[in-house]
Amino acid sequence: MRNPLRKRRKGPREKLAEALAELAKGLGTVTTHTERSWASITFAGARHRVVMRFEGREAVEAGECFIAFLPEHEFAIPGQLVADAAVVEVDSVLDPPCLTVTCEILLLEEG
Repeated sequence: MRNPLRKRRKGPREKLAEALAELAKGLGTVTTHTERSWASITFAGARHRVVMRFEGREAVEAGECFIAFLPEHEFAIPGQLVADAAVVEVDSVLDPPCLTVTCEILLLEEG
């Protein structure tokens, strides 16, 4: 029988979400996270589509930095390589300040 108090091991999806939250300085909330398998002749992995919401002036500023730094960010996800990270859509509201950022990240399995 499985121990209900035992923590579930985090996979690449959860580790990616944590890395994105860290890049967002803890001020962005993941509202949607989908993934679909991806493969080429030499690589296998998954394409992740993540929508993050930044609410409030300070969070919107963090969201603007998130947009600027995501494409060149060096992710440290064990067993995974980030082959591509791009912001594909941005929605902004001035009052109250809110920024919604949609990004796509291609994670490849190392080894």
